[in-house]
Amino acid sequence: MLPAFAAFAAPASAAPAACDRPARLHFSFSPQGNLQDNPALLQPLLTELSDVLHIPVESVSLPSYGAVIEGLLSGSVDIAKLGPASYTSVHQSDDTITPFATLSAEADLFSALPTAYYSLLIVRQQSNLSIESLKGKKLALVDPDSTSGALIPLKLFSRKINAPLTAYFSRVGYSGTHQQSVLSVAAREVDAAFVSSSTLTTVIREGRIRRDEMRVLWKSDPIPRDPFVFRGHLCPDIRQKIQKVFFSPGNPRVAAALAAQSSEKFVPVSDRDYKIIRDLQESDRGPAN
Repeated sequence: MLPAFAAFAAPASAAPAACDRPARLHFSFSPQGNLQDNPALLQPLLTELSDVLHIPVESVSLPSYGAVIEGLLSGSVDIAKLGPASYTSVHQSDDTITPFATLSAEADLFSALPTAYYSLLIVRQQSNLSIESLKGKKLALVDPDSTSGALIPLKLFSRKINAPLTAYFSRVGYSGTHQQSVLSVAAREVDAAFVSSSTLTTVIREGRIRRDEMRVLWKSDPIPRDPFVFRGHLCPDIRQKIQKVFFSPGNPRVAAALAAQSSEKFVPVSDRDYKIIRDLQESDRGPAN
């Protein structure tokens, strides 16, 4: 009787927290502003998850990076595809949110690395602008929680020019999506923009602009690709089954979702893969805004 009594008498804090077993799961993603944002492209994957978990798995389109972060923190989003900086931001608020997979993508026009991409500073080809002559011009960033469209420019490019972006450029604004930043440069609404190499590749391949319309003035070091994450409070068997589906070679539904994302497979990731991003966010060295 003693062990049972001891367990009964233990403080409530000693008892393991109950895990979440929702009646349905919600999947969302940070909006990039291209056709790959179409939730229908991942529907085969969500259908497979639903069949394996025996509960509905629904896609939820949200308007901003921040809205997806808030969804994860509030529990209204259970699984998400985030930008690296969005992941490290949400992990700082809730360290149970866990990255488990990323896409091994086909090589884009600016990167031969399957699990990395770049931040690019782009201008119109015919503008004759250089980094030096951009001083006093108009710049588009993407979203405050974007990695290649905000964090990298604010932290790293500002060190290159030895000035905050807001001091170097006459106007710095957020377009909302990478695609909109590209199109704003093409339409001469801004002089330059920082965008992801993968999105610029997509916009070119979709025929929205020609490759020879844009010129790259600056390219960052490789950035780890977007992680898929889940809430750590989901019950362990749910989390294990989610990972099993993602890492199911030969599964036709998973293969269809990968093909729609111009990718070859999912590869495992962990929090340590995004340390470089966290270090940038936490660094106070050099101009940051």
